[in-house]
Parts: sequence; C-alpha cells; structure tokens
Amino acid sequence: MRVRPISPQLLVAELTERLAATEPAGQPAAAGQPAAAGRLRVAVDGAPAARPGELAAALVDPLRALGRPVLHVRTEDFLRPASVRLERGRTNPDAYYEGWVDEAGLRREVLDPAGPGGTGRLLTTLWDARADRASRAAYVELPPAGVVLVSGAFLLGGGLPFDVVVHLEMSAAALGRRTDPDLAWTLPAFDRYAAEVAPASFADVVVRVDDPRRPALVESVDEVV
Repeated sequence: MRVRPISPQLLVAELTERLAATEPAGQPAAAGQPAAAGRLRVAVDGAPAARPGELAAALVDPLRALGRPVLHVRTEDFLRPASVRLERGRTNPDAYYEGWVDEAGLRREVLDPAGPGGTGRLLTTLWDARADRASRAAYVELPPAGVVLVSGAFLLGGGLPFDVVVHLEMSAAALGRRTDPDLAWTLPAFDRYAAEVAPASFADVVVRVDDPRRPALVESVDEVV
C-alpha cells in the first residue's frame, strides 16, 4: 500500500474523474431493445469528524459539469423516529451504531430506485429529526446515467447496495481529537465499526483524513503501477 498526500481540490478532481468514468450496470431492456444507461450509487462513508457530507457536496457541481445528473442524500435525513432511535437513551453508542439510520427506508426510497431496474424516482429526505416527523419531501427524478451520492457514517456492512464506496478513514486518536466534545459518547460506536466491519478493507477508494485539510489517498500497489 502507498499513502499519497493530495490537496482537497485535487481529491475532488480525481474522484470526479473516477466516478464520471465508472459505468454502472445497465437497466434491463425489453426484448430486442438495447439496455439503458444505468445510474451510479456512491457511498461517501465516514464519521462526522471526517466530513463526508462536505466531500459529497463538493462532488456535485463538477459531476454536473461533466453532464452527469447528481443527487446528494445525507443519512441524517433518514433517521428513525426519536421514539425508536432514543429508546435506549440519547447517548447510547450501541444504539447509535445499530439503529439510528433507517437503512430500510434508505434502500427503499434511494438505493433500489437508483439501481438496475429501478424507477429513478428518489426521495432525498425521509425524516425531519428536529421536528420528529416525516419530511414530506416530494419525489425527485434521477435520469439514467445519473449519480446519487449518499454521505454519512456506518454505510458499510449492512448490505446496502452501492456501486462505488469512498471511505474516509481516521485513526482512533485523530477521531477522538476532532470529534465534537458533545459527541464524544459516539466514539465507541466507531471503534465497533472499525473492528466489526473494517470498512477500509473493501472500499473502492480509501482517503485518510486525520486532518481533513490534508487528505491522503491510500493506494494499492496495482493502482500505483
């Protein structure tokens, strides 16, 4: 493995180029008809301190400039109701890890419609956590060859169907330093995620962000050659 320092701007440029060149699985076609272009489902996975939402948001305009329709979905807009999410208390790291995000809703309303044979009708938000009610958002069309970027924590290991996974990796020490003190109770959840899922081991792109201002790409020997 090689760790290659890279500027945030160049990271966005390289990821944009990679995603724009990635061909997702085509949509099933009727007999005698060519397959339609597929949509690309991309995970930008990382702890809040790694700023996955910022990276996903930075990819939107460059991808659109290359002619790829893009939607950005944040997992914080797909939380479960407070009565379910906080059943074991407001600061329970196991509950935070296992059940804060409505993964079934994320799959039903975003990933399956964007996948092969999907309708392309997506919800970008499902639940308003502040008001603790459904967001009542309207469905949005993601055209063929479009890209949906899903940002948030714990996106891997639960069977969610992604075509490309970008994992933002932080050492335990850096994560502890950069996590908001009010969220320090979440740190054991990220220890579990690292131990049980090892997301860097099967992500398509791994970016070290111990200092998000100075990222570094983790590349295999094959990629370097």
